[in-house]
Amino acid sequence: MEIQEKVKKLSEIFRDWLPLPETELIHDNVYELIVAVILSAQCTDKRVNLITPAFYNRFPDLKSLAAAKFEDVFELIKSCSYPNNKSRHLIAMAKAVFEKFNGKIPSSLEELQQLPGIGRKTANVILSVAFNKSAMPVDTHVFRVAQRIGLAKPSKTPFEVEKQLTDIIPEKQLHDFHHWLIFHGRITCQARKPKCEVCQIKDYCDFFLNRQ
Repeated sequence: MEIQEKVKKLSEIFRDWLPLPETELIHDNVYELIVAVILSAQCTDKRVNLITPAFYNRFPDLKSLAAAKFEDVFELIKSCSYPNNKSRHLIAMAKAVFEKFNGKIPSSLEELQQLPGIGRKTANVILSVAFNKSAMPVDTHVFRVAQRIGLAKPSKTPFEVEKQLTDIIPEKQLHDFHHWLIFHGRITCQARKPKCEVCQIKDYCDFFLNRQ
């Protein structure tokens, strides 16, 4: 099967399953999203969503976060993974927005990556979700699933997978495909034991077909 036909078939199946895929990180604006995304590194969205209401109440905007004390931020996020690093990153991120970008969160990949705590994947999430730009964030689920089903060749880095996916998936579908691959990876195509017997896309999956 040609790769473009495969993308089309997967898109049809995924859209029937999840017509309007969106991030599970609860947020009302780009500031809240960037905080949630920094917190989500190696932490579940469910845990982040438990932490952020109190965080947003205490630090409702960049100005208040930039002036925050480390111990006050740490106390609010200590139940998530790596709270020490994340506390430092959150405060430094807010300060950097004022120092480098006049208090406005930037909307380009290159500028976002200048902020503490923001890597390429995180920046792509913000571009896609907050600014509605065509981007393909590659987290562990996307990295694994894209290679398993054959949308990407065996790759060593998330960037390699990102480049392959952006080459074959139409720009207007990148946002949806990102979330489809994540949810598929969480629910069905799990790391240790993929649930091939109940997989809705197994007829188009290299991993499943090569096992036959």
